[in-house]
Amino acid sequence: MPDLDWGQALLNFVDITAIIEKNGVSPLQIPVNVRVKTTIRHGSSKEIFELAAQGRYYSKESAFYLQYEELAEEGKTRTIVKVVDGEALILRSGAVKMRMPFLLNKRQKGSYEIAAGALETESRATRIDHTYNSLQNSGKIELLYEMKVQGAKTGTYHLEIMFEEEKK
Repeated sequence: MPDLDWGQALLNFVDITAIIEKNGVSPLQIPVNVRVKTTIRHGSSKEIFELAAQGRYYSKESAFYLQYEELAEEGKTRTIVKVVDGEALILRSGAVKMRMPFLLNKRQKGSYEIAAGALETESRATRIDHTYNSLQNSGKIELLYEMKVQGAKTGTYHLEIMFEEEKK
């Protein structure tokens, strides 16, 4: 068996990775089907919103990302959810613009922008969970948080995002 030149093998891997990333495709991005369920409780009322979308799941450094697009009457909105060690961030752009950071048991300021204008948000997460099964390429991101908009409490939100690899 010939000796393997590990230095050359590493250089080849780095070259291939650079070419892949330059062309906009990461070898670590997994195309996924996404199901989002949001339950909002305010006083005695309860509302549930659900949507399905296609997206991508990937990791970068120590963070995990889920990216998907949704279509609504207002237009297309791109959502990125980032989760890392008791922290989460939801970024939305397009028809709806939003930046909502979450830190477990800490109040965080954010923003929500619609055609009518920008609104200040405040959230306090009591649960930030992320699970991923690498054998099935499926997982779940779960956030439980209280939210205020312009200082007024809008309710307790339970956000569940389930995702699984697209079947070809």
